[in-house]
Amino acid sequence: MKKIILIVGIVAIAVLGVFGVRSLLLHKGSALPGIPAGMASPTGLEVTHTPTAESAARAFLDAWQAADYAKMYSLLSTNTQKGMTNDQFQKAYQNVTQTATIRSIDYQIVSVEMTPTDATVQFSATLHTALMGDIPSQTRILLKNESGQWKVAWDEQTILPDLKDGNKLIMNLDIPSRGNIYDRNGLPLAADAKAAEIDVIPGLITNEGIMLNCLSVVLRKPRALIQTMYDTDHPDWIYPIGDVNTSDIPNTCPLSSLTNTDGIQVQLTEMRYYYGGGVASNVVGYTRKPSAADLAAGYGGDQQVGANGLELSGENYLAGRSGGSLLVTSSNGTVVSTLAKSTPLPAMDIYTTLDRDLQAQMERTLMEPFTGAAVVLDRNTGEVLAMLSSPRYDSNYFNPQSFNGTQTSALTNILNDPRSPLLNRAAQGLYPLGSVFKIITMSAALQSNQFDANSIAYDDETGYFTELEGFNGTDWTVEREMKPQGKVSLTQCLERSTNTCFWHVALNLYYKDAWLVPNMAAAFGLGQKTGIVGVDDEAGLLPNPGWKHDTGGGDWTGLDALNQAIGQGSLQVTPLQVADFVAAVGNGGTLYRPQILSSIRPQNGDPVFSFAPDTRGSLPVSAANLQTVQRAMEGVVLDLKGTAYSKFHYVPHQYKLAGKTGTAQTEQANPDAWFVAYSYDESLDKPDIAVAVIVENVGEGATYAAPMVRRIMEIYFDGRPESLYPWESTYGMRGTDTPVVTETPTETPTETPAS
Repeated sequence: MKKIILIVGIVAIAVLGVFGVRSLLLHKGSALPGIPAGMASPTGLEVTHTPTAESAARAFLDAWQAADYAKMYSLLSTNTQKGMTNDQFQKAYQNVTQTATIRSIDYQIVSVEMTPTDATVQFSATLHTALMGDIPSQTRILLKNESGQWKVAWDEQTILPDLKDGNKLIMNLDIPSRGNIYDRNGLPLAADAKAAEIDVIPGLITNEGIMLNCLSVVLRKPRALIQTMYDTDHPDWIYPIGDVNTSDIPNTCPLSSLTNTDGIQVQLTEMRYYYGGGVASNVVGYTRKPSAADLAAGYGGDQQVGANGLELSGENYLAGRSGGSLLVTSSNGTVVSTLAKSTPLPAMDIYTTLDRDLQAQMERTLMEPFTGAAVVLDRNTGEVLAMLSSPRYDSNYFNPQSFNGTQTSALTNILNDPRSPLLNRAAQGLYPLGSVFKIITMSAALQSNQFDANSIAYDDETGYFTELEGFNGTDWTVEREMKPQGKVSLTQCLERSTNTCFWHVALNLYYKDAWLVPNMAAAFGLGQKTGIVGVDDEAGLLPNPGWKHDTGGGDWTGLDALNQAIGQGSLQVTPLQVADFVAAVGNGGTLYRPQILSSIRPQNGDPVFSFAPDTRGSLPVSAANLQTVQRAMEGVVLDLKGTAYSKFHYVPHQYKLAGKTGTAQTEQANPDAWFVAYSYDESLDKPDIAVAVIVENVGEGATYAAPMVRRIMEIYFDGRPESLYPWESTYGMRGTDTPVVTETPTETPTETPAS
């Protein structure tokens, strides 16, 4: 009798396992009542778990939630797998996900109906989509029992109930036009337009003079510069010369003349057009084709997506949000059902603080062919009026619709340029600051009460510095074989950029408190990001006693103090940081957060953002001491022995200016050239500005960077450049390799302490 009961029990367990009766399910790791988990039954028969139809359905739906299509395919029945490949199965789900813009799904099992061989699991699902909101559905999973394992007998209705009989899911998108990017005066920097892309084919030129005249007028480039952009040794090559909005082509050389001039090829394209060959390209950025992830998020295949600069950081505003209808259609295209609808969200326009004319003139005439950066700020608000990075690039070449970008080497040349034109040197370039840092050292000296403005700070009898054992430094007068500076006040030290004086000052401050200068530099904003929104910037590096110790560099020594006092050593700054603290010196001590966004607004309606000055700190320098620093910076350009006197004493427009030269040693043979300045004539019609210019690896700040700052002032206040550089043949065109150096004393590279 006991034997019969045992047999019946075993049969019962087997039957229950097949039918999956939920009240007697054996979950993995559990045991029969009275039998500890993991132990055999009293009969010696080991209990195993048989998956149920519901658990198989859950495994399939869990894999769908995780977008694990390979796992889903492994759960399919044998016949289903014979009917479609893994790739075909995955594509079915990916197409639905992309078409419906599905971001995630939730599901709930509603019921389970089963026989020993078949099962139907009804479930409800909520598709969370990017464009259509939440889409509810209710459908089923069909399963087959294959040798005790439940497998999914899949068809399209497993995804959505309406996907049967060859029905398809389609999305009719309603895509808003992309927003525009403007300058502070409402002039476009980036907008959809009809553009003329202009090339030269040398072998077709019949009258080079006529051709160059026409191109010079249309592209606003010097004839000589255009002539360098093509090579007659390759007559059949296509050379991109530039691009222009057809509405901006002047009547003096209309489009008809342009297209009929021998040697010129014109491609007319509807595209995202960047004014003037990409004015402020490092700020404005460019767009790209949508990726698979973008398409899944609701972008259309022909849309453009921000890839860099404001195009990227302002994407949510510039793109708006697509709307449309999610439809199920029959095989012949008839609409079977509408699953969801949504209304598009219009795009918005971005207005920047940039001055397009100032920026464009700077790009055409300021720095080519040198490498470097320039920043112009409104001294009293922190607004960025211009941000130049050289070499620049043409954003239009990145446009998928651009002929020159896709059919010529123009884009490849940008991407392969070893000078890295895509780097925004103004906000991301990291440089030693050189003698511009002396502004900070002087401020710390005055605040320490160890030095005042007019008493003798140092007696430079020989031009050599020997106060620190093991270091012999020389002033620039020694390099020039000139008389030493002699007795100089702290003010004169800055005006003349006397290294020996600042080494003496720095050593005294170091002996009093090694943190005095580093803390002052931190308060000036160095070693931290500026907080600008819309443009990526770098924090740089501000060495200090704690930093050196934490990085395993040992103790902060007198040699470190000497290096830092003149802006050398491990110090790294961005031109944006420097322009920002120079503005603070000029405005009386307020350190503003630089801002490049003026407003963000719909085409109709109130702005969602409007500019307001944002104070991020105050210079810890008393009003009296700050005035002393200001007078010293004025002396740099006004005093006969000031390091920039020769570059500014005969300016045609007598705007008031204060500045500081800098010549920063690098690992290259030639140092970086710096000049910083601010204007302080509040009677002028235009707001006062602060400027920082760096030219990489060329020589002295007074020789190279100071003339560039002068040109910025000329363009800003007078509307155009007033004088050629010593190395120019015409504005924006280099004529000689070596600038003419005047006899007026200027700052020269000096021996600096070893890092």
